[in-house]
Amino acid sequence: MDQNRPFETPEVLPLAATFTPSTYLIASLSVAVLFLALLFFFNKTKSGSRKNALLLVGPPDAGKTAIFSKLVYSQYLPTHTSLQTNQSVFSLSNKKQTMIIDVPGHPRLRDQFQEHLVDSKAIAFVVDSSTVSRNAPVVAEHLHSILHALTSLPPSQKLPSLLILAHKADLLKTSSSASAAPSTTLAINRVKTILERELEKRRASQVGGVGVEGLGAEGERSDMGGLECGEGGTFKFEEWEGGEVIFLGTSVRPRNSSQDKGVINEKSASEDGLEALEVWLEENI
Repeated sequence: MDQNRPFETPEVLPLAATFTPSTYLIASLSVAVLFLALLFFFNKTKSGSRKNALLLVGPPDAGKTAIFSKLVYSQYLPTHTSLQTNQSVFSLSNKKQTMIIDVPGHPRLRDQFQEHLVDSKAIAFVVDSSTVSRNAPVVAEHLHSILHALTSLPPSQKLPSLLILAHKADLLKTSSSASAAPSTTLAINRVKTILERELEKRRASQVGGVGVEGLGAEGERSDMGGLECGEGGTFKFEEWEGGEVIFLGTSVRPRNSSQDKGVINEKSASEDGLEALEVWLEENI
């Protein structure tokens, strides 16, 4: 070998030269498919872990925020009409956790519940059982909007459970003939009967082509569905095509609420309270 000959560096081709257009395309597609698969997996895992929220919905002054405060803070706090959504984590006695979301009942804000439907395991429609008779058309109109939203969900999305809470059951005055029945039973029967009657009025008016003007809130839609019930037609919760509707009687008021100010002692609360709701959550969340 000639030692005077300069050393020759082997030629190194650039990396790009080793790829043809077809290999570029295959590599790009592989990376894209891998990225989409990972994105789908993480989104599915995330949505699956979050889909256990409880939505509290219903007309203003029904008691939604009082229920929220009792569940989340274990206290009966003085509340007022909410103008923004409240949400917090609630730990069940079985060590499970659920997100509780309190949606304002004001007509201009109440549709915010639809933003949380994808993460909801259950919707609790709260009704003031002590005033539902005089507010029946407005309460029924609000519930109708919930039923319409649920039945309008795509078939691929599992429907959240629908609870109707006959709230403030302890405020119902019982007659001597019915005094043996628990206040929660009276509240449930009262709320269920009145809502079925009002929703049937709305269903019948739509079937007859009359519309629902005058039956609820000003400016509401007259083409809302969601009231379909089997072959009989008459609206009954047991026959609602959207699925099962669960009624629970609840209360967060103490026995002597008129004498208490500020935070109310939990031990003085009525025995009914929210026990039925908490048991349902533990068994179904």
